[in-house]
Amino acid sequence: MEHEARREDPAREADQARPDSPRPNGADDLEGLSMEDLRARARQAGDEARRNWQQFLHSAADLENYKKQAARDRQDAIERTRRQMLNLVLGVLDNLERAMAFAGVPDGPAKSLLDGLRMTHRQILDQLRAIGVRPIDAAGAPFDPRLHEAVAVVPAEQAHQPAGTIAGEVLRGYLLNDEVLRPAKVAVVGEPDAEQSGR
Repeated sequence: MEHEARREDPAREADQARPDSPRPNGADDLEGLSMEDLRARARQAGDEARRNWQQFLHSAADLENYKKQAARDRQDAIERTRRQMLNLVLGVLDNLERAMAFAGVPDGPAKSLLDGLRMTHRQILDQLRAIGVRPIDAAGAPFDPRLHEAVAVVPAEQAHQPAGTIAGEVLRGYLLNDEVLRPAKVAVVGEPDAEQSGR
């Protein structure tokens, strides 16, 4: 018996000599630690908890930012596709308007064709208006670089309008929900000639 008790003693002593080693039931052995050691362990556990919390917050913020960026990218892609499609429709509308301008004969065989073109033109404009697209009224308005693109200058003497006024529309512009979808291409009245105005 004595021999067996002696055999167990070294294991117990070794276990007590290592305060960090876990007990057989899995709990930390804190009995042999001084108050200073316990405080140091508490500080270490607190630091580790704070680091883990910060990592969690960073990961949560990164995930939220990713979600927002993905939503923005998706919305941008939809908007780009929508604008491309609308620009294709506007090209068809331009051709219809040109055809109506050339077919403007008061009577004759072109009249029924012109009526059909006008009806198609009106339908397209109504459909575009339903999704927020409307034409920019340019003729006679003051030139606005946000809405208009100047492609020609009309001398003030010929236009009989103030300088900076839009004399005519070369290609109609359109707004999409109050944003410019396509600027109007216009001819603008120029400044009066200095020699002419001095006379």
